[in-house]
Amino acid sequence: MTPNGGAAAARLPILLLVILVGLNLRPFLTAVGPLTADIRASIGLSLQGLSLLTLIPMGLMGVLAFVGPTVEAKFGARPALVAALWAVAGGSLARWFVVDAEGMFASTVVLSVGVAVAQVVFPGVLKRQFPNGLSTVMGLYSAMLMGGGAAGARLAPLVAETIGDWRAGLGLLAAPAALAAIAAALILPRSDRREERAIPAVGLLRRPRTWLLMACFGLVNGGYSTVVTWLAPFYQERGWSVGSSGTLLAVMALSQGAAALLLPMVSRHARDRRGWLWFTLALQAFGFLGLAAAPDLAPMIWAVGVGAGLGSSFALTMVVSLDHSPDPAAAGALTAMMQGGGFLLAAVAPWLVALLHDLSGGYTAGWIMHLGNVMVVACLTTRLAPGTYRRALGMAVPSPAE
Repeated sequence: MTPNGGAAAARLPILLLVILVGLNLRPFLTAVGPLTADIRASIGLSLQGLSLLTLIPMGLMGVLAFVGPTVEAKFGARPALVAALWAVAGGSLARWFVVDAEGMFASTVVLSVGVAVAQVVFPGVLKRQFPNGLSTVMGLYSAMLMGGGAAGARLAPLVAETIGDWRAGLGLLAAPAALAAIAAALILPRSDRREERAIPAVGLLRRPRTWLLMACFGLVNGGYSTVVTWLAPFYQERGWSVGSSGTLLAVMALSQGAAALLLPMVSRHARDRRGWLWFTLALQAFGFLGLAAAPDLAPMIWAVGVGAGLGSSFALTMVVSLDHSPDPAAAGALTAMMQGGGFLLAAVAPWLVALLHDLSGGYTAGWIMHLGNVMVVACLTTRLAPGTYRRALGMAVPSPAE
């Protein structure tokens, strides 16, 4: 075996871990949408109460992202990731035994903490493991996130209908999360915690570029949090069954995964990624416009457009953030800050759509709101020229030599 072949073989377990981790970080969100009618009937949540099942995870993802680099520096990436995945498994299992709204919210908090820590720590791990092939690996990771979302949207209602209990559809998600935790413990190298550097968040938060990335990431992911929460109920209001609306959500998530994998690969040689980002935003605009103006004309096409745009935008924005510094610790810290503010912003979107639904009597106003958000992000993206990266961060983060 050649040296390059040996290096590639050595990375295969890490690639397997990328797949396992990615697949487990979104099903707990997407599985809820198709089951909303059963959940409401069982534990009596209003539409705005149901929106909290997305708001809480997104909010906690945001808050915990700010402390993620410090957690990683203190405990190490491997212990933090393994503990996070066990939290995902435990929170999923707890949902099998939920009897009231309080229990549902408590399990959601546990799940959210686990997912938040995992998705803050893991990009830095990938930056260290794949310094020269980051775009492709981030594409794979993003694709698995979306693929896991598709699996959750389709399998949870299928299991719930087979067993006759929506709790089973959510609780069985504990099994793949436990598998991912075991794999992470076996595959990740044991690093010396003294080698981990915590990058102060204060310096990054003083930089306009950090806030720019937060806004772009948050407004786009607000579209994702809204779609996974309300796309299935939207079509159920239009007469679709639980299974059919779950299939539509799964199609949306699968298109997310495919685009998240392909776009970073296609654009991997482009130093300036803004053209590709505008393309992803155009896909989102196409899908949201279809949902708002003619939802019954071509539901699958609107779902694919929204999904492909959201998935590829997520992946490319993560790559752009990591591109800002060659230092894994610095790049990881910036990406953590971007996710922190971004997920806090994204958390509000499903609640706003629920409020607009109550005020207007339908979801159209919410889809129009997200169409407007896409236009805002398109304008903000003009400022993400690669020549501005070093100047935008200034001395907020050290270089590897320092």
